[in-house]
Formats: sequence, C-alpha cells, structure tokens
Amino acid sequence: MGFKHLFKVKLNWDSVSKEAISTSKQYLKTHQITIEGKEILNISAAKAFKGDPSLYNPEDLLLSSVVSCHMMSYLYVCSQNEIDVLSYQDDAEATLEVLENGSGRFIEVRLYPKVVIRQQEKIAQALTLHTKANELCFIANSCNFKILHYPSCT
Repeated sequence: MGFKHLFKVKLNWDSVSKEAISTSKQYLKTHQITIEGKEILNISAAKAFKGDPSLYNPEDLLLSSVVSCHMMSYLYVCSQNEIDVLSYQDDAEATLEVLENGSGRFIEVRLYPKVVIRQQEKIAQALTLHTKANELCFIANSCNFKILHYPSCT
C-alpha cells in the first residue's frame, strides 16, 4: 500500500515602479520562495528570458531536482546491493526547447554521474544500477522528457 506526502512552498512577488522597467509591458521576474524552516530562495527568470542571471531560475531548479533525486535513488540502490559509494559527482545538462509562440518545455536531460566505489569488483554492477535508480526516482517519474544516463565508475 502506498502513502502520500504533502509539500508546501510560499511564493512572494511584488510589483515595482514603471521607472524601474524598460517598458510598461514587462514585469521584473525576481521573487522569493519560502519553505517552512529553510532559507528563502531568491529566484528570477533565466538570463535568456530577461531575468537576473545572478539568481536561481526555475530551469536551474528543475535540473537540480532531477540530478539530486537520481543521486539519492542511486545511493539507495547501491546500499541495497552492498556497494560502498565513496564519492558521486555529476555535471548534468538539460535542453529546453522554446517554440515560436513562446511556449516551451524541456526535451531532454543528460546525467553524467562519476561514481567512486570501494569494491572494484562491483564496478559493472554499479554502472547498471543507474537504470534501477531512474526507475525509483520520484522526480524522474514525474517528468515527461527523456532522462539519459552516461555514468562512469572507478
């Protein structure tokens, strides 16, 4: 039997004077996300969409969610298989497609996990466990785009 968890965030955005914006048809996109008991996240649009490039943006956060959840799922399946992970790094990438009408979506995420394990004899198994981790990953299971894995293990 499954169970459900409820997650909550609070978004806060305030308008600024028209003098601070180049045209009256644009809004500044900087806003705050508050999650109870955690530091406030200052967020904007990506630079490509006229946001503040020094702040996190929704695209950064979506990719971060995918890569982070995959790692945690991977560590879980490694522990189930008695593989001792010493380190895990990933240089993930995502491709966002924007259509002429202004809509868009992620079409692909590429994960490049670099894992170091204690048991060298389990490297082949450790590499295959990325598939199982993807099957278990809450975020991957919520996405409608391809998530590709290009792992290495030493």
